[in-house]
Amino acid sequence: MTETVLDAKQRSAADRLLDEESASRRHVVVSLSGAHAYGFPSPDSDLDVKAIHLAPTERLLGLSPPPQSAPDRLEVLDGVEVDYSSNEIQPALVGILQGNGNFIERVLSRFVLRSPPEHAALREVVKRSLSRRLHRHYRGFATGQLREWEKDGFRSAKKLLYVLRTTLTGTHALLTGEIETDVTLLLDAHGFGAARELVDAKKRGEGSELAPAVSERWKATVGRAFDLLDSALARSTLPEEPPNVADAEAWLVALRRATFDGPKDPR
Repeated sequence: MTETVLDAKQRSAADRLLDEESASRRHVVVSLSGAHAYGFPSPDSDLDVKAIHLAPTERLLGLSPPPQSAPDRLEVLDGVEVDYSSNEIQPALVGILQGNGNFIERVLSRFVLRSPPEHAALREVVKRSLSRRLHRHYRGFATGQLREWEKDGFRSAKKLLYVLRTTLTGTHALLTGEIETDVTLLLDAHGFGAARELVDAKKRGEGSELAPAVSERWKATVGRAFDLLDSALARSTLPEEPPNVADAEAWLVALRRATFDGPKDPR
């Protein structure tokens, strides 16, 4: 699906960066985030590339364990701005079990750039881990984005769309157990078809501003998205907590063991 949202130049830039970063760490999955995965990229949108990587097991056993995240990288390659970040699998998996949608979206995304063999097994672990803990993440994230929209003077189409994207992704996940980040596929189903005017505005540019009348209308409407999210929590059939914590830990330990390349004889 990624090929349908990136043109050849964008894909080439992403591949170039990932080839370079893959020389430094072993990725378990790399996915698109940001506007390209949310359904409202504009010509000046950067490529938001989010990864999960596996640190060498021997590094974990030594005196200087590796950091939990790789150095962020923001760079323009062949005229394309690429924003890359990656987290080690242990903190990412802990976050997933806690309901962290950022990490869950990386694993279950439809917009995957790199999918090594370990990704398939990780997907199954994450699917089984989904719980009503998702609500806390998505509501908190959306609340933060709403504050950013308020600080902006209720002008930014992008910030308002982030509120809707987050609440509707959370609503959909709680009701279906599926992760969908493309807000354009969620708007009509949840009674927000009018927000296509926001999508159209955002696609014209990252800094697109709403007309005062449009802003006022959405100030009176956006609260309904939070009501939908809260209602989805009450109606969700997902478990209260992830039921597979022990299985997730066993999978991670097995992966560490299978990829251990350290010395076999300490003598």
